[in-house]
Amino acid sequence: MAHEKRHDYHIIDPSLWPFLAASSAFTMLGGSVLWFHDITPWVALLGLTGVLYTMFVWWSDVVNEANTGDHTPVVRIGIRMGFILFIISEVMFFSAWFWTFFKHAIFPMQGQWPPEGIVTFNAWELPLINTLVLLLSGCTVTYAHHALIEGKRPALLWGLLATVALGALFTIFQAYEYSHAEFAFTGGIYGSTFFMATGFHGFHVIIGTIFLTVCLLRSRAGHFSPTQHIGFEAAAWYWHFVDVVWLFLFASVYIWGA
Repeated sequence: MAHEKRHDYHIIDPSLWPFLAASSAFTMLGGSVLWFHDITPWVALLGLTGVLYTMFVWWSDVVNEANTGDHTPVVRIGIRMGFILFIISEVMFFSAWFWTFFKHAIFPMQGQWPPEGIVTFNAWELPLINTLVLLLSGCTVTYAHHALIEGKRPALLWGLLATVALGALFTIFQAYEYSHAEFAFTGGIYGSTFFMATGFHGFHVIIGTIFLTVCLLRSRAGHFSPTQHIGFEAAAWYWHFVDVVWLFLFASVYIWGA
């Protein structure tokens, strides 16, 4: 009786995962420096393996906490606030790339933008198709969310499956676009800013697709309920953020910047 829980907070047990995550990230950072200096790639790959392993086991613990009732209403508020702060940090991350692109586009060092010899993509071809793909995926994930709230499990599964398929299609189209680019990452300021901004967004699309795939598998296992699905909410918020960033990229990089 002395250890009976009389509050809504989740007191987390001592865990090795924060230390392993920090150690693996430091190893990956130091290994990347060695890799960039053509010394060895194995230290960076070792760190990356540690990071991926930590992500898997740590988030598995979080899923188990949700399934065993530890995610009380008070805990879910804290998780939502933490994820909102994470989204804000992502906004700051992409703001740096937009700042770089606009700085060089408005005040080009070569006197013109795009620089002479750069053949840009036609925004109204494949980039427009990718824009429609992402917008449609935003609709399907919202449809899945409403289906979950209304207790319609089959509609939830179909909505998530469609969203994952559209996310994979976006990645395939972007890879095809990159393979047909008439400028290189190392070919000057336009190529470096273009590939860094759109490439990091593509990386976020892949991460979001993985998040939603996990949600699909969890939904098939019956993990979510109409009143408690914080993991799905976080994945949906992340996906909508990716959608909004792409709209800004499409308008500024593909249309205005070209």
